[in-house]
Amino acid sequence: MIATDPIADMLTRIRNAIMVGHTTVTMPSSKMKVAIARIMKEEGYIEDYRVVQREQQPRHHLVLRLRYIGERRDRRPVITGLKRVSKPGRRVYTRAQDIPWVRSGMGIAILTTPKGVLTGQQARRLGVGGEVICQVW
Repeated sequence: MIATDPIADMLTRIRNAIMVGHTTVTMPSSKMKVAIARIMKEEGYIEDYRVVQREQQPRHHLVLRLRYIGERRDRRPVITGLKRVSKPGRRVYTRAQDIPWVRSGMGIAILTTPKGVLTGQQARRLGVGGEVICQVW
């Protein structure tokens, strides 16, 4: 299947896996998706990620291990929400001073900047703006 917006597809797969309580989610891999997974791991939203090559398939796959809090019966996902901000039909760019706060600082904005893929906090610290890819809380 060819997705017109691979990042939105990634976020939807994560959202769906959390809703049914899966511990892992698999998707086609790309450099942007790996960079987003790296940030989500650094910020503590997922346990881990890895890129795997499946036999008899030419594409690499990205496997995310989702993070939950609590014991078996009352476990809750760490990720409570995901939102795609910049879409193929409407790109959203921001200056360093105007980087949005997500849930009053309780979430993160993920941006692609000239310095690479960064969180909103890192971009503010470096004084760079860029395209707001998504928000995670």
